[in-house]
Amino acid sequence: MLDGKVVLVTGASRGIGKAIALLAAENHAHVIVNYNKNENSAAELVDLIHKKGLSAYMIKADVSSEDEVRDMFSSIKDKYSRLDVLVNNAGIMRNSLLALTGTELFDHTIDVNLKGTFLCTRYASNMMRKQRSGRIINISSIVGLQGNEGQTIYSASKAAVVGFTRSAAKELGRYGITVNAVAPGFIETDLIKDLKPDIRDKMLSHISLGRIGAPEDIAKVALFLSSDLASYVSGSVIAVDGCQTI
Repeated sequence: MLDGKVVLVTGASRGIGKAIALLAAENHAHVIVNYNKNENSAAELVDLIHKKGLSAYMIKADVSSEDEVRDMFSSIKDKYSRLDVLVNNAGIMRNSLLALTGTELFDHTIDVNLKGTFLCTRYASNMMRKQRSGRIINISSIVGLQGNEGQTIYSASKAAVVGFTRSAAKELGRYGITVNAVAPGFIETDLIKDLKPDIRDKMLSHISLGRIGAPEDIAKVALFLSSDLASYVSGSVIAVDGCQTI
């Protein structure tokens, strides 16, 4: 479905990003695995893709740093001369009650989740405009759609990604660029591995399909949005949550 496409996945060393990068590679894309701190995990993913006879390479960049983002896109341009798909997956989640949330945590969350999405989209769209084509997929969250106690700042950052997605879609459509968001629900990743059993059971009780999602559930939707099958889909926010939000 992505034969020959150049695909950048930020925060691709683990979890949802890893699943998206692997599925893109299995669909014959040239995958760029972005990471910030988890170099070993990123290297393991690239090695796995290479063992399958597929294409990938890794590049370090903190998406909240404009200098590092600029260097990353310069490297992509030098290596491939184009970029077909950007998946803004890199993000952080730190739970904290509003009264206990410090300004430092607020700034860091916004810098990674929102500023990182903005910076990568801006640099990617500069390349895509010249091509008159491109796909941008932003990973939001159902928490950004409905809110959640103890996740005020995280919710705000992911809600902002939704607004950013819809506005960017309107602005970039004239260049043949689609912009969409995926809002994952309760997904089995490192972010929830330490949840207490009672909290896990409570959250599971609100999911109509009766199971926790897998990173691959998100990757399949990202693959669809990256492909020609979604050529007329833009400005959409797709909840992948097992019918948790309705």
